[in-house]
Amino acid sequence: MATEKPLGSIIQGSLTKGLEVRLHPDISVEEMRVGKFLIVRGVRSRFFCLLTDVALGTASPRILSNPPRPEDDFMQAVLAGSSTYGTIELSPMLMLNQDLPDDLDLRELIAQENAAASQPGRSTLASYQPQTSAAIQLLPVKTIPTHFSQVYEASERDFRVIFGWEDDPHRRNFAIGQPIDMDVPVCIDLDRFVERSNGVFGKSGTGKSFLTRLLLSGIIRKDAAVNLIFDMHSEYGWEAVSEGKKFNTVKGLRQLFPGRVEVYTLDPDSARRRGIRDAQELYLSYNQIEVEDLALVQRELNLSEASLDSANILRGEFGKNWIAQLIEMTNEDIQLFCDEKRGHKGSIMSLQRKLLRLDNLKYMRPSSKQNSVERVMESLEAGKNVIVEFGSQSDMLSYMLVTNMITRRIHQAYVRKAEKFLASKNPCDRPQQLVITIEEAHRFLDPAIVRSTIFGNIAREMRKYFVTLLVVDQRPSGIDAEVMSQIGTRITALLNDDKDIEAIFTGVSGGQSLRSVLAKLDSKQQALVLGHAVPMPVVIRTRLYDEQFYQEIADIDWEEMSDEAVLEAAVTAKSDLGF
Repeated sequence: MATEKPLGSIIQGSLTKGLEVRLHPDISVEEMRVGKFLIVRGVRSRFFCLLTDVALGTASPRILSNPPRPEDDFMQAVLAGSSTYGTIELSPMLMLNQDLPDDLDLRELIAQENAAASQPGRSTLASYQPQTSAAIQLLPVKTIPTHFSQVYEASERDFRVIFGWEDDPHRRNFAIGQPIDMDVPVCIDLDRFVERSNGVFGKSGTGKSFLTRLLLSGIIRKDAAVNLIFDMHSEYGWEAVSEGKKFNTVKGLRQLFPGRVEVYTLDPDSARRRGIRDAQELYLSYNQIEVEDLALVQRELNLSEASLDSANILRGEFGKNWIAQLIEMTNEDIQLFCDEKRGHKGSIMSLQRKLLRLDNLKYMRPSSKQNSVERVMESLEAGKNVIVEFGSQSDMLSYMLVTNMITRRIHQAYVRKAEKFLASKNPCDRPQQLVITIEEAHRFLDPAIVRSTIFGNIAREMRKYFVTLLVVDQRPSGIDAEVMSQIGTRITALLNDDKDIEAIFTGVSGGQSLRSVLAKLDSKQQALVLGHAVPMPVVIRTRLYDEQFYQEIADIDWEEMSDEAVLEAAVTAKSDLGF
């Protein structure tokens, strides 16, 4: 169903370079904004397009050499629309096989299509492939409309065709925002979102944390996956400061979903000061650290290859307690050890000095009766979403060490589970989908180390083992290009650096036409969404994370619970874990 007023006509273009549209005389070029969602009505198909550029045109170069005077309103009016005009560039993203009848019930049609998906060989609207219905057929763009095809504003109905409804019972849709000029929700398909690694990008201050909190809230609410969140700056678990001129706080995931989210902290004092009532302390001990864990923080500890070789010799001699033994060794003990085991004294003494830094970490113990890493894994297996807060221990050494230690063990466990499921084909053995959220992702996915880190392995291959990443970063250019090409869905706020913008479109077909869209985003509450979880790229005003959002998505409000209810919830959570 077209809007009543066409905006312009297609005058030229190509499939690869996009379409050029000349605006009609009564349409002001100032009404056109980069990122706008427009519809082109062709003879046989309807094309869904994104506005990528705006320009001014003239019928004769003589007008430019002798323009009318500023006060000559009459001559400007004479020239407007015929001799001077506005043009826009469109990038076609999807096409519909034919117009939708005015009386077509889209909800009923989409429900029928999704219900039919359970039959072998049938596809759904969510797969964005040709449909079985004669009334609706979304296709990738492989042709362009004819000359002088008319361009229209997109209607709410058009958005519903593409992005669906949040309350669709057949799909886990989640409204992440609205178009920049309409009040209709834009939904992402959470099932498609969690099955691949994804990224939230944007320069500092553009709201990456709020976008990430929105996405995690949707995943938890819709039970699309279980989450492990490494919260470097204590922004996701409990209250965090909102951005803006006035001081304000927003609720964390533990407050929104008290029965489904657990908080582990490396700094219990910080957790108590911030009012978290039942955060569980997370400790690490020397006997839990393996040589492979040290290799992943080699740069942070400034370890040489010779030091790692010495660590392997010590590990073979003393077993799990090798770090505690090394720290207690005197120079004479080291010399005696080198004489017997042919180790290098200088390398072992250097390793000893550098591992003494671990003594200064608040959460590090020589030995511990409880294995906190196993407790985290048990929480995840019980279907709990886990947030690991760092508090004052947010230095890069702690962040890299803890995230790598926990993630390496999860990697091993999920590989075993996936292999068991593939062997048995029993649905009960299928591992629950896991999403691991990491900040400062370029630290883990730098081209120099990505092939040796556990996060590089997950980004490249763990999708088949039911583990994916949600990377949050302000420097996407620092992430390995191969890893960026594996990022399924990219939600990107404003970026200014050309290298960062170029990195966002690594592995994206037709990404060059979207560069101008990304570069022209507002600095707040706008993002470009493209990739696996949405049928076409779209610019959105991000959904507000406010009291209305809490009411729509939260399980319960901690502040409304009595102390007895809070205590009961904490006891229930611990009993679920077998404590």
